Amino acid sequence: MNSTWLILAVILGALAVFFLVYSARKRNAPDAAPQPRQDPLKFSDDYRSFGPGVIGPGAIVSHGGVDYVCRGAIELRQGQYVWHEYLLDGGKGGEYLSVEYDEGQLNLGWWISRPDLGVEPATELTVEGTRYRKTESGAGTYRSEGTTGVGESGSYTYWDMAETGGNRLLGFERYGDDGSWESSLGWKVLPGELQVYPAPEQ
Repeated sequence: MNSTWLILAVILGALAVFFLVYSARKRNAPDAAPQPRQDPLKFSDDYRSFGPGVIGPGAIVSHGGVDYVCRGAIELRQGQYVWHEYLLDGGKGGEYLSVEYDEGQLNLGWWISRPDLGVEPATELTVEGTRYRKTESGAGTYRSEGTTGVGESGSYTYWDMAETGGNRLLGFERYGDDGSWESSLGWKVLPGELQVYPAPEQ
């Protein structure tokens, strides 16, 4: 009987030593590399509602009481930066929606092509009584789908201007190396001003 208790005491002592050593090693072991924290709003509902998986040829975009049909989409890329333009049919003509996600912020612009303006890019311009200043410019590549009036892919140059302290926009685009500048007037819109009915699945 005494030998049984002795064996049991030895086993319990060994287990106690094992757990003490295991706990000490766990405390002293280097921590696993922490996982980087993610932006909880990176893919917010607003962003998902205007992404290329939702808007494309065949989608319906409702704005200002008018339902527009998306005829074509252009994806524009400059390095790692990507934004989209969606050509719409149903209003005055020549209208399109721009969608960009910049530094965690969803930016939407409603544009009307204005080839009649007769102006070209400059640091400052006054158009129809509004003064615009250059905000950025650059070049990259594009690819398109649906009816857009441009090729399936190629090079692209842009020149963006904005009203100081306002929502009005003036933009210039040039597709291809020998293309001419295309001018558009636009304004910023909020996600709540638009209703999107997704494009049919391919």
